[in-house]
Parts: sequence; structure tokens; C-alpha cells
Amino acid sequence: MSLEINEGEIFGLLGPNGAGKTSTLSAIEGLVRPDSGSIRIGDIDPGANPTAAKARMGVQLQSTSFQSDLTIREIVRLYAGLYGVPLTRAEIDDLLADIHLEEEVSKRFSQLSGGQQKRVSLLIATIHNPPLVLLDEPTAGLDPQARRQLWDRIERLRDTGRSILLTTHSMEEAQAVCQRVAIIDRGKLLTVDTPAGLIEKHKDDPRVRKVAHGQVTLDDVFIGLTGSELRD
Repeated sequence: MSLEINEGEIFGLLGPNGAGKTSTLSAIEGLVRPDSGSIRIGDIDPGANPTAAKARMGVQLQSTSFQSDLTIREIVRLYAGLYGVPLTRAEIDDLLADIHLEEEVSKRFSQLSGGQQKRVSLLIATIHNPPLVLLDEPTAGLDPQARRQLWDRIERLRDTGRSILLTTHSMEEAQAVCQRVAIIDRGKLLTVDTPAGLIEKHKDDPRVRKVAHGQVTLDDVFIGLTGSELRD
């Protein structure tokens, strides 16, 4: 596949289970080596200069576990220190207030709700102001209110000029926050466009028409291109 994520863009990577979404992020992160091709973070080659590339990335994994004995204030201080970001106690509290956790600063990570944990994880992933943010199913398992709050946070990151690449199974999420989306399957890029552009481009595809119930949706395009069989 060949993809380019623009500055100040939220780009969604869609695909069924096993399509290669997490593998793609892992290759960008430097956790796995691609069989061929190249990756660039700006003008940096992560293979040749992994430290510089990682310094320009923020990563939020599908699930994250932080040190169980630390409060979230201490967790933020720890990871800010690892990234070389000097923060005072007041500045840390301001950051936590910005994600509406000012009343929970003394709680341990395990004591937070799922939505609160996701907000802390995103704060840690972006505490060093990286130009590229990678989010692997950032809102999976969240209720509608928590999901909307996280969308607002992601959009605010975009508005500061960051490039955001996220994977998702949610067509609603892709349409709500992504400027462009790509559908991949079995490690190959099938199509890429704006959500509305994908619907317009594929609305007359016989595979899409076969699964559509009335007006074609992004769900119909996704299922039409990747198939309706269940994936484990």
C-alpha cells in the first residue's frame, strides 16, 4: 500500500479483523520491519534513525496499562520526564483539568473509568507535542458520551496542526472525525478518499449495491469491498 498523511489531517484506516491495520501502525512505529518499501516521518527514515522518528510520534495503543501504584498525576510526571518535558505540579494539574480529570488527580489509573483511562492515555501519547499521532481503535468499548469527548480531543489535536492516523471499526467515527479514510484488506489498499467521496465513488459497484438497503452508506461500501463473511 502507499499512503500519505497530510499535516493537520485526521486519516482513518478501516479494515476487517486481520486486514493489517495494527501491522501498518506497528511498521510506522518501528515495532516491525516491513518486507519492502519505505516509511518517512517528515524527512526521517525510522529504519535509519529510529530514535529521531519515535521522538516525532505519539502512540496510543488499543489497551494500555500504567504503573498500578502511581496516581495519574505521578504517571503524567513520569512520562513527561521520559520525554524530557519539564512540567511543574501546577502544569500537570492544568493538563489534567484540560481533559476534565481535575477531581481525579490523586486516583490510580485502575480506578478510572474506561473513558477516563483513554483520555489519560491520549494525554501521555501527546505530552511531547509530536507532529504525528497514531491511535489504534481509540474509542473501542466507550459509551457515546465518552466517545464524543475523545473525538473532541482528537479534533483539537488536529486543529493544532498535528497529523493523526487512526484505526477504527466504526463507520460513524470515520465519517465524524476523518478528513480521508482508506479501506484495506489482507494487507492491500482497496480505496482511499473522503468518506463522502468513497460513497460516491463506489455507490454503483455491484458488490456494494448487493449489500445496500436503500441509500448507500459507508458501511455498505466497506462490506461490499471487503466481503460479508465474519472475521475472527
